[in-house]
Amino acid sequence: MNEIEIQNYRKKLKCSFGQIEECFEDYTLDALRNVSADGVEKYFKGASLVCMIGRGWEPVMIYLEEMPGIAHRLGEPMLEIVSSAVWKMSRTPNGNSIPPFMQCLPEAARRLGSQQQMEHYLEIMFEFMEITTGSIHGHHTTFASPGLPELLKHTPYLLNQLSLEGLKNWVEYGARNYNNHPDRQKDYFSLQSADSKAMLQRERHGTLYMDNERQLQMYFRSMWEDESYFIPYSMGFDELRKPVPYYDNLGIRIPDVYDDLNGVSGLNRYRITLAHIAAHRRWSTSIVADNFSPFQRVAIEHLEDSRVEYLMLKEYPGLRKYLLALHPAPIEGDCDTQKESCILHRLAMLSRAILDENHDYSNEHILEFSRRFFDAVEQEGGSTKAMVDIAITYIARTRLQSDQSPKVRFDNTEVSYRDDNRHMWVFIEENDEAEDYEDHREKKAEELDTEGLPPRHYPEWDYNTKSFKPDWVSLYESIHPSGNALQIDAILDKHKALAKLLKKILETLKPQNYVRVRYQEEGSELDLDVAIRSLIDYKCGSQPDPRINMSHEHNGRDIAVMILLDLSASLNDKPEGSEQTILQLSQEAVSLLAWTIEQLGDKYAIAGFHSDTRHNVRYYHLKGYSEKFDDTVKARLAAMEAGFSTRMGGAIRHASHYLESQKADKKLMLILTDGEPSDIDVEDVQYLISDTKKAVDELSSKGISSYCITLDKKADDYIQDIFGNQYSVIDHVDRLPEKLPKLFMSLTK
Repeated sequence: MNEIEIQNYRKKLKCSFGQIEECFEDYTLDALRNVSADGVEKYFKGASLVCMIGRGWEPVMIYLEEMPGIAHRLGEPMLEIVSSAVWKMSRTPNGNSIPPFMQCLPEAARRLGSQQQMEHYLEIMFEFMEITTGSIHGHHTTFASPGLPELLKHTPYLLNQLSLEGLKNWVEYGARNYNNHPDRQKDYFSLQSADSKAMLQRERHGTLYMDNERQLQMYFRSMWEDESYFIPYSMGFDELRKPVPYYDNLGIRIPDVYDDLNGVSGLNRYRITLAHIAAHRRWSTSIVADNFSPFQRVAIEHLEDSRVEYLMLKEYPGLRKYLLALHPAPIEGDCDTQKESCILHRLAMLSRAILDENHDYSNEHILEFSRRFFDAVEQEGGSTKAMVDIAITYIARTRLQSDQSPKVRFDNTEVSYRDDNRHMWVFIEENDEAEDYEDHREKKAEELDTEGLPPRHYPEWDYNTKSFKPDWVSLYESIHPSGNALQIDAILDKHKALAKLLKKILETLKPQNYVRVRYQEEGSELDLDVAIRSLIDYKCGSQPDPRINMSHEHNGRDIAVMILLDLSASLNDKPEGSEQTILQLSQEAVSLLAWTIEQLGDKYAIAGFHSDTRHNVRYYHLKGYSEKFDDTVKARLAAMEAGFSTRMGGAIRHASHYLESQKADKKLMLILTDGEPSDIDVEDVQYLISDTKKAVDELSSKGISSYCITLDKKADDYIQDIFGNQYSVIDHVDRLPEKLPKLFMSLTK
């Protein structure tokens, strides 16, 4: 590297410490070897940020020296993650602990092995600082954390002894019990106290992946001829749903620690997990998920797992004893079909019967479908498609009404060495619209199972913990069943005087400006300039441009609208002094609104929702963006029914999925409801209000405007908390058909 190049790189580092100059060229060469050109930019930007904290040259030198290697091992986002963490730490009283904090990062990166693990490690450190900093005798800005320097000093040793979950538990115990005792806190985190050593011994268990990384990589290469990259994850950071192994195009995810189980060592559990994943990679093929119901999907996964294990055991029969030890053996009749869903229990029994020829099950379906399985796989190993056919028939034959119960039996059904099978499924999501889905309401149960869509899972905001509950809500979508379209025509005829008034207002809102659209093969008139150039090309023997026409289009309104209707049971109530229910009035209002938007030519869709606990949020398509306001849509509006509860956040998130994909300058979600968000499985009134507020904030971050029309006279108690000033309360519900179209026009003019 010549002097000019060095100087160019030196200009990128905004730092004037003289100690840097001597080794700057070596640092730069190291960065060029380990990271991309974009990574080099981030590297110097991060070092400049560390320099700005005002803690001298040492943190900058450590960053320059260590970060290329860390970024190469864990990914280039670590460059920004670490520099931001150092900056954040410098804003606290713990600035003196920055050098030891940075010095332990290389060993932490080596032991943890992935970016996600490092982010969890940083969470542990910052949560510890938050708990222990400035809490002595009520002083909140004076004292640094007494135990932090000792914790950082011993971090390399601790990570060699504990999993990340174990480290988290050990640190939390010390922070919780010695927060107000600085001397005892120092003793704990310097491993001097008996309490500290006892907790360390309690958390030290199992086989750590990082202690056996090379051995497992060699096993995978030699036994399965696979060069995949392993990425460890921690079991201690998902309180709601424990993660399981999986693989994708970035690598294979496996736990950072395995305990011995049923006589199988942690190391052999790693080998069995990797063997199962390798078998999927060799023999499984992907299929489209949208064609199957949730029950069918889980049955397909169980049978495909059994198929690849069958093929795996043909090559390595010695693995059978480990599979038998790790696979659960559910007891027949142990699941109460009157009180709980037994679908997973039955599938685990079938999987066990396939694996264990000495099983003692007598259920006729278990025996029949295990025979079908072996008939399929004995013909050259079968195929994923064959497992699909068996699974669909099995679900249709064995399904029970209780399978729909939210209380699912999980006991003795988890096969710990199996991955989550995400690699099997392909989801068709791009440009999904209402017309893409068939109406299954009139089909038989077996047909509905075969054709139905799987649920969409959405997070939910918990204001108590200030965090999302991941995949908390299960939302099922379908086309709304149809009724008599003439009912909607009768509604429009009933309000023809209002429609006439609306039409006059509409004329002022319709786009009046026209723009030319040139280079069209077909159009309203000839584009003379292009036509002459094409004629010249033709005369000269060149290929003429056939796009010699032009057309005109309006250029004034470019709006996409999603109308989201609350279809909860309270819509069946009749307002005081009215002969119609709120549902009937809403039906009239939405029909008039749809007619209004149709006249304007805006893109719009209509959907409705209600809920029966977080496990069953129903979302009904009434009109898709590409559909016209015709008899098909009118028939769906005519069949609107109300029932259940109002879990609004998940419905808003799902509706935004469709609205966000529309190409428009302005996007508006119009929400019509008659009450506050609520559901039968939630007792805390504020919980769903806060989640709905979070969902509305997510709309804003996507550039989507939202507006709520509520029919609840008591809405002032909560509606502003959710929608800010973007709402209207309609006290006289019988005037809704008149007010709703006018309100829309005022919002979009």
